[in-house]
Amino acid sequence: MMHRVLRLRRAQRLAEYVKNIVPGVFIQEFINRPGTIGAICPSSRFLAKHMARQVSPADDGLVIELGGGTGVITQALLDRGVAPDRLMVVEYSNQFVQKLRARFSNLNIVHGNATELCRFVPQGRKVSAIVSSLPLCSLPAPMTRLILQQWQELLCDTGVAVQFTYHLRTPKWRSYLDPHHTRSQIVWANIPPANITTFSFRKPAHGAADSTISP
Repeated sequence: MMHRVLRLRRAQRLAEYVKNIVPGVFIQEFINRPGTIGAICPSSRFLAKHMARQVSPADDGLVIELGGGTGVITQALLDRGVAPDRLMVVEYSNQFVQKLRARFSNLNIVHGNATELCRFVPQGRKVSAIVSSLPLCSLPAPMTRLILQQWQELLCDTGVAVQFTYHLRTPKWRSYLDPHHTRSQIVWANIPPANITTFSFRKPAHGAADSTISP
């Protein structure tokens, strides 16, 4: 009997812990759309900060965030100095869109699919950066290819793409495109640890890609 009571107490403590660290809407979306949510926990502020560091706040081009989720990375981009009128957030989940619009009323929050990204960008508008939280490793390969092709079209020779993955080794989607500059950084202070990849489609100055990994 005492053993059952202890197990119940442990289960209650675990449930309370998960409730405190994971927003209810995040769990709901993870259950309802497991293929479009990359993890059961939102990105940590440490991961968000490192993602935002890859974006230059001084550039005048559009910064596109894909998969705004709960807004952790959105806030980090604003804290980085990205002007609100330069930031566009694309989110597929209606639940997250409503939360984002309530939290960031001065931002352009687009309810849409990343496979149609080119349709959301004003014609002729320069894109400086695409910051993505999309679960590219779990999406169907044709969908991932379509998304990456649009990144290449929008970024051209000047912009950068920033993508994180929970695969600490080179993810499969990297074979779908040929970026000319790549940098990787593992953020251990995240659940689970995440690997941030920054790349562009500009031609390398000396004919070789720059690839570094730092803790």
